[in-house]
Amino acid sequence: MVEGSMTQGAGQGPAMRTETLRDFRVPVTEPVPYGVPGALPEEAPVYGEYPAYYGEGAPVPPQPSVPPQPSVPPQPPMGGVPAADGPAPADGDELDEGYTPTHRDLPIIGRGGPGDTVQVQYVPQEPAAAGPGPLYVVGDVHGYLDELVHELQAQGLIDADRRWSAGNARLWFLGDFTDRGPDGIGVIDLVMRLSAEAAAAGGYCKALMGNHELLLIGAKRFGDTPVASGAGTATFQAAWLLNGGQRTDMERLEDVHLQWMQRLDAAVLEDGHLLLHSDTTAYLDYGDSVEDVNDTIHELLNRNDADITWDLFRKFTKRFAFRDEETGPQAVRELLDTYGGGRVVHGHSPIPYLLGEVGTEDGDESRGPEAVNGPHVYAEGLAIAMDGGVTMAGKLLVVQLPLND
Repeated sequence: MVEGSMTQGAGQGPAMRTETLRDFRVPVTEPVPYGVPGALPEEAPVYGEYPAYYGEGAPVPPQPSVPPQPSVPPQPPMGGVPAADGPAPADGDELDEGYTPTHRDLPIIGRGGPGDTVQVQYVPQEPAAAGPGPLYVVGDVHGYLDELVHELQAQGLIDADRRWSAGNARLWFLGDFTDRGPDGIGVIDLVMRLSAEAAAAGGYCKALMGNHELLLIGAKRFGDTPVASGAGTATFQAAWLLNGGQRTDMERLEDVHLQWMQRLDAAVLEDGHLLLHSDTTAYLDYGDSVEDVNDTIHELLNRNDADITWDLFRKFTKRFAFRDEETGPQAVRELLDTYGGGRVVHGHSPIPYLLGEVGTEDGDESRGPEAVNGPHVYAEGLAIAMDGGVTMAGKLLVVQLPLND
């Protein structure tokens, strides 16, 4: 198995040095990942579908035959019963487990006058387009809700009211919804709601589990419980705070959010693209197929064990497996040969880091994140990086696949 090295391969010249950013810090019990002058450590240390998408949509029941009753004029629906094409739940509305969105062509039931005769009306629905819709992916959001809304609207995926407007389009988030930015729970609420709305429209909106989902789950579940970190002891609470954890997110975090995060898959194969959160080969430790990887990780999380959860977090915090010019393509091919697909699409490592271009402390960012305006294709064209560095004044990327490159 090939894992990404934090230095260039042997014989490739001096090690690439990456400036330290405050976004990547570690608890005092852990070695500093990027802060050792003159060199990078061999492995990025720990710094710190089963998604509950509400409603994949059930088949519409056959329309019952109702004898006409001309003597009784139709009446509006009963008060308190929303119309079938009424508004979906607003941002932040709590949806019960197993909630199925209302289809636009389900019957509207109302009172018919004397004798309470039931009238059944049907709202026509345009037939869904044949075959799957276009495929989009979203890089790391990290709590930047306004930026996410702007990019989704720019791609025509949501409307001015933040409602799904892309019909049968397919949308995948690559993980890391919270931490560092101001409104991680708002991001999760939006994605959960769009999942229901997209399913009702014949498309879907789904998400992968990132290392920050594991971090937030651990901080909520285990708090200050000591865990074996390989360099002494650490706690999820300390790691979460040191890596951008927002107290307002923790205050607003509810069981429905935890359940949704815990059920996210770690990998998926879509249209020949292997979608992952992290640019690491650690996925190979959990199974020889995408299904095995997801099943294994779900089972481990269900054990509710602090050390097991920490080990998952540690492994999916690894990065740069594909960056080295000599060993990177080999690492990508190992994943593709095992799980299928022709390209890996990932988040996790900001593109400025992959390029060795980060802003300086004196404010000169001419070669840094602001230069990012699209995905980074590398490792002999086998890998696509999607984390545009929104946490460092970069760009939140929402991109349609396949790329025209």
